[in-house]
Amino acid sequence: MPRQPKTNDPVLRALAHPTRLRMMSLLWATPQSAAELARELGVSQALASHHLRTLDAAGLLVLTETRSTRGGAERRYQAVRGTPLADQQVDMPLLAETLAHNLRERAGRRAPDAPGVTTDAELWLKPADWDALRTRLAALMTELHEAAHAPHAEGTVPIGGTVVLFLMTDEPAPQPTPES
Repeated sequence: MPRQPKTNDPVLRALAHPTRLRMMSLLWATPQSAAELARELGVSQALASHHLRTLDAAGLLVLTETRSTRGGAERRYQAVRGTPLADQQVDMPLLAETLAHNLRERAGRRAPDAPGVTTDAELWLKPADWDALRTRLAALMTELHEAAHAPHAEGTVPIGGTVVLFLMTDEPAPQPTPES
């Protein structure tokens, strides 16, 4: 698991943890409680509650329902649409590390012999082509998220995916310095 980020950005801090990033994916389609998320993710309810509080404090969730339960209240949250990942610029390597962690975990669960799409690219495009393709891909990813159902809903299959496209500079990336 990646180290906790050293950043002042509350959104990045909230999203730069693999469990919280998975929660955001699960909370896109349907509201869920800490107990439901804990079962789906295989973590304790206390840990799921902690992660939900962090996401909520960063403004990434909306409370959709509060139900009375034996001895308390169950809060159900849903991800705020339009989560600000697309234009993340500060500390992008931290977010990339978390995305890579989740991609490795999901790739280990890939169904054998099932079709998929895999690509990697470092390309040179005209700015107008880049803008048009980026806009189409963003619309396609929105469509994918809007088609999502609750985990394990009847007639559904789990899919995994990570898409990160961005404009690069011609300059080589700075090399990290070893921490003392």
